[in-house]
Amino acid sequence: MIFTGPHAPTPVPETAFTSFVLEHAGRWTDSVALVDLAGEASFTYGELVAGVRRVAGALRARGFGRGDVLALLAPNVPEYPVVFHAAASLGGTVVVLNPLDTTEDLLTHLGGAGAVVLVTSEEQAARAAELVAGSKLREVVVFGQAPGATPFAELLGHDGPADGSVSDPASGPASGAGASNPVSGPVPVVAVDAASDVVALLHSSGSTGRPKGVMLTHRNMSANVLQTIGGAPLDEGERVLAVAPFHHAFGLIMVMNASLRQGATVVTMPRFDPQAYLQAIQDHRITRLYVVPTIAVLLARSPLVERFDLSSVRTIVSGGAALDPEIARLCAERLGCRVGQGYGLTEGLVSFMQVEGSPAGSVGRATPNIEFKIVDIATGRALGPGQEGEVLVRGPHVMKGYLDAPQATREVLEADGFLHTGDLGRADADGELFLVDRIKELIKYKGQQVSPVELEAVLMTHPKVADAAVIGVPDEEASEIPKAFVVVREPVTAQEIMAFVADRVAPYKKVRQVEFIDAIPRTPVGKTERRSLKERERAAR
Repeated sequence: MIFTGPHAPTPVPETAFTSFVLEHAGRWTDSVALVDLAGEASFTYGELVAGVRRVAGALRARGFGRGDVLALLAPNVPEYPVVFHAAASLGGTVVVLNPLDTTEDLLTHLGGAGAVVLVTSEEQAARAAELVAGSKLREVVVFGQAPGATPFAELLGHDGPADGSVSDPASGPASGAGASNPVSGPVPVVAVDAASDVVALLHSSGSTGRPKGVMLTHRNMSANVLQTIGGAPLDEGERVLAVAPFHHAFGLIMVMNASLRQGATVVTMPRFDPQAYLQAIQDHRITRLYVVPTIAVLLARSPLVERFDLSSVRTIVSGGAALDPEIARLCAERLGCRVGQGYGLTEGLVSFMQVEGSPAGSVGRATPNIEFKIVDIATGRALGPGQEGEVLVRGPHVMKGYLDAPQATREVLEADGFLHTGDLGRADADGELFLVDRIKELIKYKGQQVSPVELEAVLMTHPKVADAAVIGVPDEEASEIPKAFVVVREPVTAQEIMAFVADRVAPYKKVRQVEFIDAIPRTPVGKTERRSLKERERAAR
C-alpha cells in the first residue's frame, strides 16, 4: 500500500534554486532578511539580492561558473546565504562543511567534491593552508581578515557584470528550455537543468560507513522548501532564530532557505549557548524556533527559562531526532505555543510533518508531493496500516544520488524512485507515521549523525584493544550518546579509551561511555549484533 499526505500535489518549478528562493524578494525590499545576534551585520531583502549579484560577479570574474564547486566552511552568519546563492546562481555546486569536522575529514570532502574556492570564517582560516595544500582549492575567502585569504568584503564590493553568459531573470528565461525566472530584482542566474544539475552537496553516513556526499539538485532543493512551507508555513513578519547549522540539511533547507522564500527575518546564531539562546529569543522577539530535542528539553525543564520573556514564540518545530511527546507537551504548556515535529533525512528531508490533530508519538503525515510505503524487511512486500517494516519515501525532494558512489546509491534508491530510509516504522489508516526503531545504525547526537563503524575503526587502532563495537544509548539531553563495548588485550581505563578516540574525531563524535566485555556478539559472517548490545544496555538500566 502506498500512503500519501493531506496536501494536494504542489507543482515544483523547473527553475534555478536561487530564482525560486528569491522570487518574491522585491515584496520585502526594505525588510530585514538576515541579522546577527548583536545586530551589527544585517541584510535587508534588497541588500541580499544586491549582495548575491555582486558576489556572483566577483566569483565569475575569477573564472567560477557552471559545474564548479565552492566550499562553505563557516558557522551561521548573515553572509552565509549570500555566498550560497551567489555560487548557485552561477550554476555552481556548494559543498557545505561542518566546522567541527577534523582537518582530515575536510580534506576528504574537499577532494571528493573537487572544490576550487573555499569561503570560511576567521576562526577556521588557520586551517586554510593545510586545506589548500591537500586539495584543488585555488582561493580562500574569509569573512573578516586572515593572512593569505581574500576578504569577503572584496567580493561584496564587486561592481562589474558577471559577464555575457549570465542572464538577468528580469529579461527572460534563465533556467532551462523556456523556463521563466520571475525573480524580483537583478539577480543573475545562468541556465541550469533543474532536475539534474547539483546545487548542494551535503554529507551523510547513510546506513553505515563513512560519510558520503549527498547530491541535491535545484529541483530537489525547491521541492524541499515547498514541503517545508506546506507542512510548517510561516506567517507574514515572522522572525526565525537560526541555530540549526546551515551545513546540516535541517538548517540549510528548513531554516535558511524556506524562511527566505517566505520573507521572514532570519536571526543567525553561530553556536548554541543556553543563556545566549534564550536572550536572543527575548531580544529579537523570535516567533519561530526550529530545534533539536536537546533544545526542546532546555525549553521544557531548565530553570533558566524563567529569567527570560519568551512570549513572542508562536511555533516550535523539532527535527534531527525523535522528540519525546512529554517534552513536546511541557514545551507547549510552558511557552504557550504550538510544538510539532517532522521527519526526514539528508537524502530526502521534510518527508513528514505533524499537522493539527496528529497523535502523540507520530512524526506526522507526508508533506506535499510525498508518497511512502512500509515494506517487509525480508521480502520487500508492501504492508498495510499498523504493520511494521522499513519506511520508504518517494518524491521530487529525493536526492540525485551519492557522489561517486553508484553502488551505495543503488542500495538506497529503487528504480521506481523510492528511497530506503533504513528506519523501522508503521503507519495508521490516516497515514500518520510512527517510527519504531532505526534499522540503520547511525547514532543521533544532538541532531548530528555519528557512524558507529567509524568509531569502531578508531577504537581498533588502540594497541590495547582487541575488539570493539559502538551503539547509541538514550540520553535525555543529547537524544543519544555513543557507547563503546571494548574487549581488551591488557588493562586500560575507560578514560584512556575515551581520550584516545576524542583526539582523533570531531567533538560531536566522541565516545562518552565505555563498558568492558569478554566478547563482542557477532553473526556467523562477522557482523556486529548491535541489537544484542542494545538489549544488554536496556536490561542494565
